[in-house]
Amino acid sequence: MSLSSTTVPLSTDQSGVMRVGETRVSLDSVVFAFNDGATPEEIVQQYTTLNLADVYAVVSYYLQHPAEVEDYLERRGTQRLELRKEVEARFDPRGIRERLLARERSGRS
Repeated sequence: MSLSSTTVPLSTDQSGVMRVGETRVSLDSVVFAFNDGATPEEIVQQYTTLNLADVYAVVSYYLQHPAEVEDYLERRGTQRLELRKEVEARFDPRGIRERLLARERSGRS
């Protein structure tokens, strides 16, 4: 019997985000859930487009290459922060709830 090596089911999209398998679920989401104590089975229940074998493979990769994955997650965190600042600069988030409630009361959509 010969054992084949498993390919890690990760791909990088156009934005540089690593996705699991053929889904839109990010590596970030799986790692964060795992680090919060979720089992691979629970992660699959939370993200129903994932399959269990892919989640186990991704978790295994993370455990074997923690420094690489943490570096990636740190870069992603920086990207998220920059994007948030850019969005908030363009669209002032202060008072958004009040504006939406006022709009709803006036009957506008």
